[in-house]
Amino acid sequence: MNTKSFKKILLNSYICHIGGIFFVLSILQLFVAPINGRETVANSMWMVGISYLATAMTLPRITSYLLVERKYYILPVLLSIYCFAITIMFMTRIDYSRSIVFYGWVLSFSWLYLTALLRQDSQRLVLFAIPNFDISSLNQKGRVRVIELKAPYEIANIKGSLVVDLHRNLSPEAEKFIADCSLNNIAVFHAESIREMLEGKVQTKHLMENAIGSLQPNPLYMTFKRIWESLIIIVTFPITLPIMAITAILIKLENPGPAMFIQERVGQGGNLFRIYKFRSMTIKEAGAEDKFATAEQARVTKVGKFIRKFRIDELPQFFNVLKGEMALIGPRPEQDSFVKQFEKEIPFYGYRHMVKPGITGWAQVVQGYADDTESTSEKLAHDLYYIKNLSFWLDINIVFKTIRTMLTGFGAQ
Repeated sequence: MNTKSFKKILLNSYICHIGGIFFVLSILQLFVAPINGRETVANSMWMVGISYLATAMTLPRITSYLLVERKYYILPVLLSIYCFAITIMFMTRIDYSRSIVFYGWVLSFSWLYLTALLRQDSQRLVLFAIPNFDISSLNQKGRVRVIELKAPYEIANIKGSLVVDLHRNLSPEAEKFIADCSLNNIAVFHAESIREMLEGKVQTKHLMENAIGSLQPNPLYMTFKRIWESLIIIVTFPITLPIMAITAILIKLENPGPAMFIQERVGQGGNLFRIYKFRSMTIKEAGAEDKFATAEQARVTKVGKFIRKFRIDELPQFFNVLKGEMALIGPRPEQDSFVKQFEKEIPFYGYRHMVKPGITGWAQVVQGYADDTESTSEKLAHDLYYIKNLSFWLDINIVFKTIRTMLTGFGAQ
C-alpha cells in the first residue's frame, strides 16, 4: 500500500471513529443520561468512550490478516472489552449506570458494524499485477482486488501496490518497472506471499532451507505468552474446575474405566510428554494400533460425543499448560508413531515442533481435524503460517475463532 493510500484510509478511520464517539455519547446524553445522577453519568460516559476507542484500536490489529473480515469480530471484541471494563469498575467500586453502559454498547456496536459494512470496499487491498502468474488465484472474494497491468508499464497507472511472481522470468522492461516502483515508494509483493496471507498457510512446496529462519518466534513474546495464558487458566478455574468435576462423574457413570485418558505426545523440540484428556471412548484393547480420531468413531460414548463437540474433553490440558509442556495456542500435538510416519512422508514436518503444542491453534480453527497424510500436509501449512506470524494479535484472533468453534462444534470428531 503506498503512502497516499495509507494516509487516506488512516484519515478516514480517524474521522469515522471521532464521528462514532460523538454519535454514541450524544445519543446517550440526550436520551439516557437525564434519568441518572451526575457522577454516575460521568463515570459511565468515560467507560463507554474508552471502551469504544479500545475496540477501534484493537479491531485493525486482530483483523490485519487477509483471511478474516472485520465485521465478524466487532461483537466478540466489543463484548470482551466491555466485560473487562465492567469488571474493573466493579472491583474498584466505581458507580456506573447500567442503562448507559447497555445502550452505549448497543450504539457502539451498531455504529462500528454499519461503518464496517460501508467501508468494506475501501478497506480492500488493491494490487496491480504484472501478469506472469495466475492472477485469478488471488483475485477472489475478500479483502484483495487484483488489477492486471498491460505493457507498456507506467508508474502513473499504479494506485495501490504491485504484485508479481519474482521467481519467474521477467522481461527487462518489467524488471526496470519493478525497480522504479520501489524507488517511488510503491510496495512490491511476491505473488506467493499474497497467496500465503489470503489462505492463511505457508506454501511448503516453495519453502527453502534458508527461509526457515523466518519461522523462529520472538523469544520475548513467547515468555509473555506463557504468562498471559497461565493467568487466563488460573482466572477461569472457578468456572472450569466444576465443569471438569461434573464431566468426570458423568464419564464414570456411563462407562467403566478411568475418567482421564493419558497418552504420550510429541512436544516442543520433539520431546515426549504425557497429555491429559477426558476419556471420550470405550477402553482400547491392549496392543491395538494407533488410529486417527475419525477411524475410532464406533468407540465414542454418548458423553464422549458431547464433550468432544464442545471441546470439554480438552480442559484437563490446562494442567499441561501450567506445567510448561503445552500452550493454550499452538500446533496440536501428535502421537509419536504418527510423527515418525509424517516426517518420512511430508517435507518440513518436524518444523512444527519449534514451538510448544497447543490446546487450540490456527490449523484447528481454519481447517479442523486431519485424518490422513494429505490433510495433515495441509494442516502443516497452516501450522507453519502460525509459527511464522506468531503474535499476540494472531493469538487473540484464534481465541475468538475457538469460541466460535466451541459454540458451533466446527471440526469436532
